Formats: sequence, C-alpha cells, structure tokens
Amino acid sequence: MRIKTKDLSYKEVCSLPAQPRLKPKRPSIVFRTLLKVLGGADLKATGFTCETEGMENLAKDEPALFLMNHSSFIDLKIASSILYPRPFNIICTSDGFVGKSALMRNLGCIPATKFVNDPDLVKDIFYAVRKLKNSILMYPEASYTFDGTATPLPESVGKLVKKLGIALVMIKTCGAFLRDPLYNMLQLRKVRVSAKMKYVLSPEQIKTMKVEEINSVLKELFTFDNFRDQQNSRTKVDESFRADGLNRVLYKCPVCGTEGEMEGKGTKLKCRSCNTEWELSEYGHLKTEGNKGVFDHVPDWYKWERECVKKEIENGTYKLDINVLIRMLVDTKYIYNVGRGRLVHTREGFHLTGCDGELDYTQRPERSYSLYSDYHWYEIGDMICIGDSKALYYCFPEGKTDVVAKTRIAAEELFRLC
Repeated sequence: MRIKTKDLSYKEVCSLPAQPRLKPKRPSIVFRTLLKVLGGADLKATGFTCETEGMENLAKDEPALFLMNHSSFIDLKIASSILYPRPFNIICTSDGFVGKSALMRNLGCIPATKFVNDPDLVKDIFYAVRKLKNSILMYPEASYTFDGTATPLPESVGKLVKKLGIALVMIKTCGAFLRDPLYNMLQLRKVRVSAKMKYVLSPEQIKTMKVEEINSVLKELFTFDNFRDQQNSRTKVDESFRADGLNRVLYKCPVCGTEGEMEGKGTKLKCRSCNTEWELSEYGHLKTEGNKGVFDHVPDWYKWERECVKKEIENGTYKLDINVLIRMLVDTKYIYNVGRGRLVHTREGFHLTGCDGELDYTQRPERSYSLYSDYHWYEIGDMICIGDSKALYYCFPEGKTDVVAKTRIAAEELFRLC
C-alpha cells in the first residue's frame, strides 16, 4: 500500500490551514458489506476460522468495546468478517486517512494520532457509542508487534473501559503474525489464520471494578508469544524468505556485541562483524553451529536487547544521532516531503532539526509511553514518528542502519524511568 505525498517547504506546510475535525459516522450496511467482501479472498486463502466464547451474552444491537491484538494488515479483514453485520467504528491511525478521508469516514474509521494525547479521540468514541449506538474496534497496542510478543498498553485503556461502561470483548488472532510479520517486508507466508472472540466483562462487572483491576485483566489478555505458539503447535513456515529483514528486530549481535551489522536474508541471519550465522528454522527456532549463538528464541534475543538499552540509559551512554529525511502530516490531503534534518534521541528526549534551519522540535520522554515506529512504512522505508496534535514528523533514517527497534525500546524505557 502506498500513500499520497507532495513536496513542500517547511514554511509552506506550517502555513496550511488547520483541518476541522469531523464527527464519526455510522457506516451503512453497504460499506460494512464492502469491508467484509474486500477481505474475503485473503481470509479464504488462509483457511480462516473463528472460535467464540460467551458471545451469547452480547445482544445484536448492544454496543461493545472490541479490543484486538495487532499483528498484521489482515487484522482489520478478520474483524470486518466476524463482526458483520454489527455497526462499529474503527480507531485508525491518522495517516491512514491521507488521500482517502471520505472513504475512511464512510467505513466508520475514527482518526487517532498514535502516542499523542488526543482529547478529541475520546470525545469521538463517546459520540459513536452514545449518539450513534455503534460498537468500537480498537487495537490498544497502537503499533504492530516487532518480535511477536505483546507491546505495552497505556493505563488509559482501563480508564476508557471504565468510563464507557459497555461490554468488553477480546479478539485474539493466531497465525496473523506468522503470515505477515512486520520485519518481512509484506511478503506473505502460507499459514493458516484463526481468531478467538471472547466476551470478557459485562457492563455490570465493569461498574463494580476499579481501573487497576480492569488493567490487570487487560494485561493478562494481551500476553502472548507468536514464536512460542508456532513452536508448540508445530506450525510450519517453509518460505525461503522467512528471515528477510529479521535484522530490523535483532539488530545487535549477542556474540560480539556489535550493532548495525546484522543481515537477515533468505532463511539466515548473519553478523557481518564476527560472521556468526543463525538459521531461522521452519518452526521458528534460531539455530547455530554448536549452539554458539546464545539465543534460540527471537523474543529472548529482543528482550536482551532491551536490557542492553536500559543499561545504556542508566550509565548515560545511550544516544541516537542520525541524518533523516523528514515528512510531515498536518492534514489528510498528503504526507508532505519537507527536506532533510537530524534526529537526536537521548535521556532528555527527542530533538529534531533541519529544513535549512527552519525546523527545531523537541519532545520530552514523559510525553508518551511508546513510540510510533514502523518498517517499510507505506513502502517508503523504515520510520520513526514524533510530534504533537499540530504536526507529526515522520523521520526516515538515511543509509542502511537498523535503529528503529532500538529507538522504540529506548523511548519506552525512558518513559518508565520518568
């Protein structure tokens, strides 16, 4: 999928008129059917099945909050199929509206600025539930998983569940990550995909619970490990490209400690510094000769990288300092290419400068619990996004450097520290 872009100077983008925020729409049965039909071919190709639990407790015309784990683009197709014909609004990243705002609104999408405080989003959700009598579909992790495990949830999700006071339903996918992991550059694997839709909490139960108790329930729901599930279920992924781009996630060699010299290609992951080589097996294990590779499980390796970043932060040595191409989002017409700059990330937060000295933006670490970052974003490149309600800055590192995963880890750990 691509996105509409336009070349403008930073000054020209800053002078564009503010775009008014429109109220959510109730999607007609025509658009609900369109969503279901468009996803049908992909679901059929994966042999999709869905198991339900307790869904008899939810009336057909009763609004509910559907929370879903976020693994790949097929997630929306799954939801559109299993929720049909129930009317629901989808909390969708704001850049998804670029070039197709009217269509997205008619499909029931509500724009959300990832990892940015957005009071208007809460108002839109309440409007959709109270006024339109719609359900809400939300991916509370906000970003795709990098290593196949759950990403952090903000405490605000529990508050939202409490304030909405409508039934809580969980949709959990199986196989969606294995079919299309983010690091693998949109190369689809032949894997069966399924989902389980479970009625979790009734409005009456929510009314008696504290926010902390609700968040505890959510934490348990959003605990998973796709690689471990693959291994336990003996799900075979035999594509010859299954390790392509794995270096985006596993960017640091556990043998020699070098960063940025990992290369994922074909079925192999190799460190160009010490020449240690791993094979990503058909069942999701990492294998090396003589077991000298330290880790045989992708999430364990990623967890170790997190510990390394925490140590860098604690001893004051963590720093990102890279040249970037900068694109901006200020409306839903285009992503604006505004030029080049420099992105620095330290214990003090982010500092983005550029556009011939016109851009100077800072962002403190306590601003957000995580970071909007992506691989192969709209087929443009790996990306780090920062910004506020006025403008988002999409930063694309120049040169072949795997810094996206480490920067997201650092942003999360700095937030916890603050």
